[in-house]
Amino acid sequence: MRREHNEPGTRRSGKGTVSRALRIALLSYRSKPHCGGQGVYVRHLSRELAALGHTVEVFSGQPYPELDPGPLLTGVPSLDLYRDADPFRTPRLDEYRDWVDVLETAMMWGGGFPEPLTFSIRAARVLAARRRDFDIVHDNQGLGYAMLSLRRFGLPLVTSIHHPISVDRRIDLASLPGLGQMSLDRLSRRRWYGFVRMQARVARQLARRTGPLITVSESSRQDICQDFKVPPERVRIVPLGVDTRTFHPRGSREPGRIVAVASADSALKGTSTLLRAVAKLVTERDMRLVVVGRPAPDTERLVIHLSLADRVTFSHGLAEHAYAALLASAEIAVVPSLYEGFSLPAVEHMASGTPLVASRAGALPEVTGDAAESFTPGDAEELAAVLRRLHDSPGLRAEVGERGLRRVRERFAWPAVARATADAYRTAITGMADADR
Repeated sequence: MRREHNEPGTRRSGKGTVSRALRIALLSYRSKPHCGGQGVYVRHLSRELAALGHTVEVFSGQPYPELDPGPLLTGVPSLDLYRDADPFRTPRLDEYRDWVDVLETAMMWGGGFPEPLTFSIRAARVLAARRRDFDIVHDNQGLGYAMLSLRRFGLPLVTSIHHPISVDRRIDLASLPGLGQMSLDRLSRRRWYGFVRMQARVARQLARRTGPLITVSESSRQDICQDFKVPPERVRIVPLGVDTRTFHPRGSREPGRIVAVASADSALKGTSTLLRAVAKLVTERDMRLVVVGRPAPDTERLVIHLSLADRVTFSHGLAEHAYAALLASAEIAVVPSLYEGFSLPAVEHMASGTPLVASRAGALPEVTGDAAESFTPGDAEELAAVLRRLHDSPGLRAEVGERGLRRVRERFAWPAVARATADAYRTAITGMADADR
């Protein structure tokens, strides 16, 4: 999977300064190409870093990202136990390559999520053998224990935490009843989120020993500092961007179409709130909902319970052009989440000129500003009222859509993200050089 990569560029000087061109290893334990955040981040950041003159090699587990020309891709294959077509699969005996594969399967069988840990072991092994090829390593949201070994290899490290998964765990567990069979579900979810303890420990150690942590919003920084016990001065905010070549207005829209993105259908994404709101509207208005994502069993049952089978469509596995066209075809977009550390879909909706309705949760008010209609997280009645008002007012829809376009042009550009991220790299490189004197 590895492609040929460029000759090493200039290294640190004896005084710890660095040239403008850096050799960057960008790590991502999974990188779904068009939906879910990590693959989108890796693709656009790597492209813009390369455009600045840096050499970028992306190391990723499955699913692999789709990269633009410039950066290189090296696969760090896992057993791919959670592939869309066969999730929680049992590997064949001939698929096992070493003890890390055995660990990965054993953790899955025990109800855990092994990928952040096992990817970190595999990636650290690769980087140890190629330590002279890179000036900086950037770990995207992995926070596996083996990342702590990179300093021993002389590799400075910067880590992105888009938001702490401890928030997902808290909201997910709060959505479960605590009696009977549900207590077994609660235990199962706790096991699944066991990797969060590792990420908190690694984040604290990295904040003390390496370069700054990067996050995407003030809301996420506050959550990281609170849940992972990281000093605020060790967390740098670099907002995400949007590719306006792909996400832009496209003319006519489908009357009555509402679009929402729920890449991981969990309580966090607020899909049930949206379904209940839509159920209140379809009895009186011709409206249809398209959810980008694969529905969980609970969601499918709720659709049937609310008699929405002929009004709700779930769409997943879309190619990028189809995904962008769908966002631009909507009359209204909704981000109904109970929490967001940033929300790339919110920015993609705004870039598409689609009037956006977003909950007042997490970083969403920070991201959308005055460019979206808002509602209280989890309040289906209030969401239904906002959707009703927008549906009935073409003028308001046009106004909200224009505000979104204006905000994207002013605030969310990938070249700026790359420049700010490269500044964080230099801080880490200089800090490590100073510490080694």
